[in-house]
Amino acid sequence: MVKAIELDNVELSLGRGAARVHILKGISLQVERGEAVGLVGPSGSGKSTLLMTMAGLERPDSGTIRIDGEDLGPLDEDGLARFRGRRIGIVFQSFHLLPTMTALENVAIPLELAGLPDAQGRARKELEAVGLGHRLSHFPAQLSGGEQQRVAVARALAPDPAILVADEPTGNLDETTGRQIMDLVFAMKRERGTTLVLVTHDSTLARRCDRTITLRSGNVVDTVATGAVPA
Repeated sequence: MVKAIELDNVELSLGRGAARVHILKGISLQVERGEAVGLVGPSGSGKSTLLMTMAGLERPDSGTIRIDGEDLGPLDEDGLARFRGRRIGIVFQSFHLLPTMTALENVAIPLELAGLPDAQGRARKELEAVGLGHRLSHFPAQLSGGEQQRVAVARALAPDPAILVADEPTGNLDETTGRQIMDLVFAMKRERGTTLVLVTHDSTLARRCDRTITLRSGNVVDTVATGAVPA
């Protein structure tokens, strides 16, 4: 059976000359379809870089990355962007909403760029699903941090991607709001059968995943099935 994510001996360095740093060191791993995986480890271990590499936002120096059976290596930048737009949803710690666009526009514009039909209708439906049906015309500055992250979740899930990646999605939120956001993410993941890869420093949040992968200095040092607590 085709895996949701397959990495084979992925190497990645960033920077130039003497400042070049070897970030990912021969990473090989697989993620099953519908699985929730937490990437954990100390700061600087390569978690976020690994996540961005899985999403096609960073190109490895060598090795192979397959998402739902498709090798990302041969895709040019436009091809990668099209692939991400339809197959991979991304939630960042800092929301990354466009400040001059309403909540509805922030969710609809990526759908339009991906060439998906009825972008406005789909965006409205997703915002209603995350509890923001009454905030469609509000701009990011008019929304709380938790509401902005809900918009970001709606934007990530609106194309109905096979894979959702989230980089410290609760990092800028208080504990209660962060828990509410992750309750929402896990509920929508279950409902849609989406594969989830989550970078987190929060051990409680990591235990909600089916499995945790621990990185240290750019290496996978441990993989543990969590016996996930109810999400």
